Amino acid sequence: VSHELRTPIFAIQGYLETLLHGALEDSTVSKRFVEKAYANTQRLNTLLADLIDISRIESGEMRLSFRYFNIADVIRDVAQSERDTNAVTSAITIYTNNVEQDVSVFGDKERITQVLTNLISNAVKYNKPNGTVHIVCKRGQHETTVTITDTGIGIDTEHQPRIFERFYRADTNRSRSIGGSGLGLAILKHILEAHNSTITLHSELDKGTTISFTLKN
Repeated sequence: VSHELRTPIFAIQGYLETLLHGALEDSTVSKRFVEKAYANTQRLNTLLADLIDISRIESGEMRLSFRYFNIADVIRDVAQSERDTNAVTSAITIYTNNVEQDVSVFGDKERITQVLTNLISNAVKYNKPNGTVHIVCKRGQHETTVTITDTGIGIDTEHQPRIFERFYRADTNRSRSIGGSGLGLAILKHILEAHNSTITLHSELDKGTTISFTLKN
């Protein structure tokens, strides 16, 4: 945790120190350095929020509110939000045409939204230019399966067993450059386990990743 906190703090200190020692007078440089410092404060905020979440989960303080809700609406809302924020600039196309209009599942709507946000966001961030993300929601007799498939960089076989561990990164440099806290996958694993659901991962390096989970109907 201390290492993850120090990295953005040292970066912010470096940018501010450079500005104080003269770079502030150069409008081109100063604007860029302020933007970089701001980006690192956002990273710190994300990290702290995720630390609070995982500490509450592991201490048993996080209470889930189970009820029936339409997961199809949640998927479409999260997908559209991702299109509006990251997918367009990354030239990634997100498809939700394999999601039915009304799919009722039993779970904590807020936390499942958190799970979907993390998975869809990762599918965009770790994709390739002009790549795609396909989201499928398939209702079975007793449970519904949500599958998210991307055409991204993939995860090497040696890293796959540890990808849901706290702070574990398959690609350290890329994960930090896009602002990940290293806790997102660990948090969603805990959330899905609380729903008696397991998460399934299939990935091939340079070909893409498919992640699935199930929820009770």
